Amino acid sequence: MPRLTSILALLSLIVTSFAQTRSPQAGLIRPIDGPRIFRDHCATCHGSDAHGNGPAASALKHKLPDLTTLALRNGGNFPSIHVRNIVLLGTDELLPSHGSKEMPIWGPIFHEIEFDQDFGHVRLENLLLYLQSIQRK
Repeated sequence: MPRLTSILALLSLIVTSFAQTRSPQAGLIRPIDGPRIFRDHCATCHGSDAHGNGPAASALKHKLPDLTTLALRNGGNFPSIHVRNIVLLGTDELLPSHGSKEMPIWGPIFHEIEFDQDFGHVRLENLLLYLQSIQRK
């Protein structure tokens, strides 16, 4: 019985230690707020200002759009469905001229970030709300 108690105590210590390393304070659980999602997953290509001038943009075949002008280029309306399709599919199937799928398909990745909870839809919606909030007037 003492051996079982020791094993359970050790197991409890390991689980607690693992849980602490996955805590928000440790920075390992990914955020669900739009600005941090953009910074963590999009800014490398699209730039921290969303103007399409991120550090990796020059390595891509196509010039990246200025994401702050999506509404301006869409008659003043933010194209939520279009942007959602690009994030989920890597392209908008309604626009075959979009070209190759250079952009990572973040939709499925957003569902796989955390081992214990699926915040994929929340991340996508918060990212869309963030992009909508940075549109130029």
